[in-house]
Amino acid sequence: MNLKHSKQRDSIKEFLATRVDHPTADTVYMNVRQTFPNISLGTVYRNLTLLADIGEIARLRLSDGVDHFDADTSPHYHLICSECGGVVDLKMDNLDFITEMAQKNFGGTIEGHTTYFYGRCNNCTRKN
Repeated sequence: MNLKHSKQRDSIKEFLATRVDHPTADTVYMNVRQTFPNISLGTVYRNLTLLADIGEIARLRLSDGVDHFDADTSPHYHLICSECGGVVDLKMDNLDFITEMAQKNFGGTIEGHTTYFYGRCNNCTRKN
């Protein structure tokens, strides 16, 4: 896909690259506004959607109903904290065998999987 260059889109990608907390579009918007005061929330949403659709960022669709975004598009897993709602990366081996197991007794084609783990993050565990 040949996209017209956009300083606003670059700013969104640069902001996400500095974050490991998987921010929402609202958080991205509030921070990108510091550089582009006239940017609209709609522009941020459109650019996040475009970047996710072309694979330059990852969109996490969580049970809170709000999309979160991740600059790290490599295969990895996430923990969703049941206390603070934060999303953190898990450092662990790839679970591709789950896709293979699911494919065994399925007549169609399975192309991948998304797995979220739930528990308490390090900060919430230390607080208690």
